[in-house]
Amino acid sequence: MPPAGDHGEPAPVRGHAEARTEPADAPARGEAHPDPVDGPAPGPDDPGTHVPRQRARTSGKGAGRSRRRGADAAAPRAGETPDSARQSRTARAAARDGSSSSGGDGADPAGADARGRNGSARRTGGGRQGAAASRGAAGATGPAQGEDGDVPPPRPPDGGSGSGTGPAGAGRTATGASGGGERLRFVGAATRRIARGIDLDEIVLGLCRATVPTFADAILVYLRDPLPVGDERPVGPVVLRLRRTDRLPEHVRGDEAEAPREQPPDPGPELADAAAERCEVRIGGPLAEVLRGVRPVFGDSAAARAALPELLGEGRHVPERRRTILAPLRGRRRVIGAAVFIRRQDRAAFESDDLLVAAQLATHTALGVDKAVLYGREVYIADELQRTMLPDSLPQPTGVRLASRYLPAAETARVGGDWYDAIPLPGNRVALVVGDVMGHSMTSAAIMGQLRTTAQTLAGLDLPPQEVLHHLDEQAQRLGSDRMATCLYAVYDPVAHRIVIANAGHPPPVLLHRGGRAEVLRVPPGAPIGVGGVDFEAVELDAPAGATLLLYTDGLVESRIRDVWTGIEQLRERLIDTARLTGPNPPPLEPLCDEVLGMLGPGDRDDDIALLAARFEGIAPSDVAYWFLDPRPQTARQARRLARRALSRWGLEELSDGVELLVSEVITNAVRYAERPITLRLLRTDVLRCEVGDDVPQLPRLRQARPSDEGGRGLYLVNRLARRWGATRLSTGKVVWFELGLPAHTR
Repeated sequence: MPPAGDHGEPAPVRGHAEARTEPADAPARGEAHPDPVDGPAPGPDDPGTHVPRQRARTSGKGAGRSRRRGADAAAPRAGETPDSARQSRTARAAARDGSSSSGGDGADPAGADARGRNGSARRTGGGRQGAAASRGAAGATGPAQGEDGDVPPPRPPDGGSGSGTGPAGAGRTATGASGGGERLRFVGAATRRIARGIDLDEIVLGLCRATVPTFADAILVYLRDPLPVGDERPVGPVVLRLRRTDRLPEHVRGDEAEAPREQPPDPGPELADAAAERCEVRIGGPLAEVLRGVRPVFGDSAAARAALPELLGEGRHVPERRRTILAPLRGRRRVIGAAVFIRRQDRAAFESDDLLVAAQLATHTALGVDKAVLYGREVYIADELQRTMLPDSLPQPTGVRLASRYLPAAETARVGGDWYDAIPLPGNRVALVVGDVMGHSMTSAAIMGQLRTTAQTLAGLDLPPQEVLHHLDEQAQRLGSDRMATCLYAVYDPVAHRIVIANAGHPPPVLLHRGGRAEVLRVPPGAPIGVGGVDFEAVELDAPAGATLLLYTDGLVESRIRDVWTGIEQLRERLIDTARLTGPNPPPLEPLCDEVLGMLGPGDRDDDIALLAARFEGIAPSDVAYWFLDPRPQTARQARRLARRALSRWGLEELSDGVELLVSEVITNAVRYAERPITLRLLRTDVLRCEVGDDVPQLPRLRQARPSDEGGRGLYLVNRLARRWGATRLSTGKVVWFELGLPAHTR
């Protein structure tokens, strides 16, 4: 019996072809690394990266013996005819083939026929066993082998099971050209299947489906928890968590008639169900050494026998001989996990070349996991960016109800340039904005964020809608020559029941009336933002109570199968059908938005979609009191008297003292600096709101008055007594307002 070599393989026998693999230098035992399982990156000859070079050596003695055999076989024996000589040479060649497959070293011609018969019998038995395994594989995979069924089994060249009666026979069978070709085809098909995955689960599933049952009967995939991303250094101990297992079902077996009746239980595939879910890698332990070594090892090697119990858990029985392979998963920078390939007892054991197959599968899987982790981080960043660019929640100002929806174009393009916004304005007004920046990239989202911020700032100045679009156009030109967007800006006044709309190349809004009639509003189309040198027009329209205004982006109405105006007409008909279901009452906003998005078909999601719905409720004229006051010293007394009368008419006499005090303080400050008439307005909604406007643009600031100061305490009183207060700059000056809660019996 020849002595055993590395990994348990027998040493080469002198006089025969010897396949030698030249491995790269492994890291020295005990070498210090920042991470206990991260060694140096594999070299060019590392099996985890490239298939190693193989050199065939034949000793002189063996070559001479082969030449003598060839000469003896070519010379005809005495008394033989040429035909009989050819038949004899054929028989002797068959005998030598049988002897070679049985593990002999070349014996006398008398025993060649016997060894040939024995070798043929062994090959026949292996063929039955391989056929049984093939039938089991076909029953287990079916469609699960992939869409194109491109994972062929690595069959040995002689059509057998891939192993002889001993390790030497298995080694020589695996070096055949046909077996190598089958392995290359299998590796190519398996790596293609792994590469098809784009997220972590798809990649791990691709590895499991490609290897079970073609390459192994069971597989366990362990990954780091948490997985490191990019260049970040893991903190804390290295923890491996069982990510996925796969195994050949119990009912999928080979030919039961040819199998022995009494078989010991096979613990190999059961490891997929009984393995530990979590493993903490010990620094300097056997598992850490195997993971640092990068190369796959057989389960019966000394390193694997010590590492597998640490990975799978104590007391787990590992199949004997070469029926287990432990393959580290090393990504671009560090080890990220491990894979365990297991075969049943009734199947041929793994061969030396199967380590190269496992190395290739592990390498492609690890690189795919790295790619999936980076892609997942990009998706997370894109989601967070889009979420921060859009409002977390919509305000609910008095006199209008709001609802919104946003849908990305696709899962692979989560970031887009569509946005919507609702901005409260003085006097219970609200600005409604919908825009669309060209493109579906981070750049588009960044441009969208800048334009949205600019629109909010301009809305705070209470500029007319056409002026807002004009300034947005200038801002887009400052951002770049190719920064273009469409935008629709509208301002709704619940007191006047009017809406002012300006458009910059955006699809027109649709108004759904209370009775169920839907109309497309006629607004000037305008040029997109970023064109420059174009004037924008605004139109003022009625906004009756109970009507619903829908603002949307072109992704809702335009696709590859329909143009914009066809989609707008379909949207109008959809709104009419939805309103018909609720009769005279307007449909609820949230279900209405869902119904609108329900008009999208499977091929209609070419662009992201932003939808903003506003239900006009308005404020009744009986709940509004409005006066113009001249800036005179007697104006404060006049304002107190007018406020007292309005509160008495609304039945809010108990608020008179507080309202008169606060109105007097705010009016006094306006009279001191104003040159034009002052406006005083009281609104009764769910709160009592008081607004005082003047022509001075400077906003008042709350400050702490000193004891010796004669003034400066008016806003301090407002801040202490009012429920809320604020000041807003207008194009014609400013408005100072405060709110007081209503008594419980009047709500």
